[in-house]
Amino acid sequence: MGVVIGETAEVGDGCLLYQGVTLGGTSQAHTKRHPTLGRNVTVGASAVVIGAIVIGDNARVGSGSVVVRDVPANATVVGIPAHVVAQDGKPVRVVPDRPQIEMPDPNADAINHLQRRLQALEARVAQVEREDGEETWSWVI
Repeated sequence: MGVVIGETAEVGDGCLLYQGVTLGGTSQAHTKRHPTLGRNVTVGASAVVIGAIVIGDNARVGSGSVVVRDVPANATVVGIPAHVVAQDGKPVRVVPDRPQIEMPDPNADAINHLQRRLQALEARVAQVEREDGEETWSWVI
């Protein structure tokens, strides 16, 4: 439980480590094998930062992320493995040359079907009212 900080890890001034963070190593050798965090780095809950990597100043690591590569200063990383999603406060497209895939949305499909059905029924009711005229429906009132 708690935060795990490896033997050769370095944590800069003003860093914030939430619960369950691990700054872990990748070997048993007595060399630099744990991460180095720059100044004012925030590491979210249950995030894992592994290896002799450098997390730049003012970087943010999302909760539950697994960081295995260097993170530039002022970047935000998330995911497993972690990847940059924002740099200097601006969103970054992860893979710019890969097209975005449209995932099916069964709820939206069902709602669209119901809307089309409602429009068709309303049109049919309007047609029947025009054909029968006003006097035919007067007994309903």
